Amino acid sequence: MAGSPRRDLRRPLIVVAVDTNILIYAHRREVTEHVHALALLQTLAASVHPWAIPWPCVYEFFSVVTNRKIWKDAVSTPEEAWSQLDAWFHAPTLRLIGEPDGFTSLLASFVRRSRVRGPVVHDARVAAICVAHGVEKLLTRDRDFSLFPELSTRNPFA
Repeated sequence: MAGSPRRDLRRPLIVVAVDTNILIYAHRREVTEHVHALALLQTLAASVHPWAIPWPCVYEFFSVVTNRKIWKDAVSTPEEAWSQLDAWFHAPTLRLIGEPDGFTSLLASFVRRSRVRGPVVHDARVAAICVAHGVEKLLTRDRDFSLFPELSTRNPFA
């Protein structure tokens, strides 16, 4: 299809990408999933295989962990949130992925689905970015990604 994004075959295939909820669990010590999520990200960061964080998940992570309405007095400061992101950014195999050229046609096919409304548009964007970059699997706990069968997902806590 003309104008559709294609995976650059010169770049290595990205086996997994990580959704916002996994990043939050790895950062927030008080959540029950923390130890497992932290170990998962440490394993990915130490791996020789490329892994990814979609840029929209970076923004959402920062927004959520610095939100006083969610975390009250335990809210992460902007410095703490950015330091966490920066630590992940320094993993040599991490790829930060965003909208490639020709992305609009792929995104349009995702957002025009009947159940994609409101906040699910964010998930459509993340799913389309992953598909455009050849991600094999998105690690997430968000069931809304089932609306996008082009992208395989796995709940690492199941």
